[in-house]
Amino acid sequence: MAPMDERSSSVTSSPLQLFSMMSPSPSLGSPYPWLRELKSEERGLCLIHLLLTCANHVASGSLENVNIALEQISQLASADGDTMQRIAAYFTEALADRILKTWSGLHKALNSTRISFPSEDILVRKLFFELFPFLKMAYVITNHTIIEAMEGEKMVHIIDLNSAEPAQWIALLQALSARPEGPPHLRITGIHPQKEVLEQMAHRLTEEAEKLDIPFQFNPIVSKLENLDFEKLRVKTGEALAISSVLQLHSFWPMMMNSLGKIPLASKNSNGVHLQRVLQLNQTTLGELLENDVVNRYSLSPDSASSSPPSFTGSPKMDGFLNALWGLTPKLMVITEQDSNHNGSTLMERLLESLYFYAALFDCLESTLPRTSIERLKVEKMLFGEEIKNIIACEGVERKERHEKLEKWIQRLDSAGFQSMPLSYYCMLQAKRLLQGYGCDGYRIKEENGCAVICCQDRPLFSVSAWRNRK
Repeated sequence: MAPMDERSSSVTSSPLQLFSMMSPSPSLGSPYPWLRELKSEERGLCLIHLLLTCANHVASGSLENVNIALEQISQLASADGDTMQRIAAYFTEALADRILKTWSGLHKALNSTRISFPSEDILVRKLFFELFPFLKMAYVITNHTIIEAMEGEKMVHIIDLNSAEPAQWIALLQALSARPEGPPHLRITGIHPQKEVLEQMAHRLTEEAEKLDIPFQFNPIVSKLENLDFEKLRVKTGEALAISSVLQLHSFWPMMMNSLGKIPLASKNSNGVHLQRVLQLNQTTLGELLENDVVNRYSLSPDSASSSPPSFTGSPKMDGFLNALWGLTPKLMVITEQDSNHNGSTLMERLLESLYFYAALFDCLESTLPRTSIERLKVEKMLFGEEIKNIIACEGVERKERHEKLEKWIQRLDSAGFQSMPLSYYCMLQAKRLLQGYGCDGYRIKEENGCAVICCQDRPLFSVSAWRNRK
C-alpha cells in the first residue's frame, strides 16, 4: 500500500479515521491510548458511533460485543467532562442496566441496597425549576390562561395534578388580587404522593392568600395520580373548574407491555459509512452534531422503520383517566408535556430520539453553568440520568417516561372529547417577554396549532396546550 500523503487533511490523518475502520471484536478489548488523545469533536463523534453500535449489540444479545463497546466508551465518557462525555456516561449506564435486567437475580442483588429519598427528588426538581426556564414558562402560560378563562367567575376551583411548586399559585393569587372586579373565592385541590409536600403547599398558599385578603381553601389529596379517587376532588356545583397538569400525563401511556423486546439492528455494513460522513462535520455542540445525519443515517431495518405506525393508538389506562377528567366538565384544562417521542416500540427509536432531546438539555447547562457545578451534576445525574435509564433500560409497566410529541396529545385529547383552546396573543407575548428576560441565548417559544412550544437551539422540548370540554 502506498504511504499516506503528508498533505492529507487533518481529519483524514486523525485517530478518528483509524477508529472509523474498526469494528468491535474480541481483540479490541484492551485500552487504546490514542482514544484519550482525541480532540473534543472527534471524541464526541466516536462516542455517538459507539453508543449506537453498543445499542445494536444490546438488541441482538451479543454480550461479548456489548462488553467491548462499553469498555471503549468508558475510556471516553465522563460524568464531569464536556457535554458529549457527560451524556454518554448516562446512556452507557442505561444500556448496561438494560443488559443486567436479563439476569433478574443479578440485577436485583446489585440494586437491593439502593435507597431513594423523596427529599432528594424534591430538591432536584426544584433545581430543574431554577436552572431552566421551561417550568417558569409553563406556569406563566397556565396562570394567564386561567385568568382569561375565569374572568367574571366568583368561585374558582383549580385541580393541580402534581402539587409540588407553590411559586405557580402564589403568582396566580397575586394576579387575581388585582382583578378589577375583585378576586374570586379560590379553592385549589393539590394532588401529591407525599403528605409533607402538600402541607408545605397549604402553608405557603394560605399565608399568601391571607396577606392579599383573598378567600382561599386548599384541599390536599395524598395519592399517586394513577390511584386517584376522583370523589375526593369534591367538585361543587357553581364552581368554575380548571385543571393543571405539568409533566404528568405521559406516565399513563401505555402500561401493557410486560417483557423486553428484540430490537431490530442497523445494517451491519452501515457503521463505517455513516462515520465517514461524520468525519466531515465541524460542530461545536452535541445538539449540532446530532442535527446532522450522524444519527439519521443509521438505517434501521424495515421492521423497525414500520414499528411505530403513524396512526393514533389508544391506551385503556390513559383513556380512562382522560375520560374521568372530561367527566368533571372543566371550563379549562392546561397541559404541559415533553415534546419528544420517547415512546417508540424499539430500543433504537427511543435511543435516537432521547439523544436529541437530552443533548439539547445538556447543551443548555453547558452554556450556563461550569462543569464543576454541584447543582448541574445533581440535575444531570438524579433527574436526566434517571429519566434516560427509564427510557432505555425499562419496558412494560416499569417504563414511566413515555414522552410523546404534541401532535399525539392533540389526537388523544380530541378523541377523549376535549376541544383545543388556542392560546391568546397576549398570553404568548407575556411568555416571550419572560423568556427574553431570562438572559440566555438559544431559548425561544413558538406557536404551533394554537399551543406553545418551548425550544432550545430550535429543538422543541416542551409544549403547553389549553383545552375545554367539546360542546
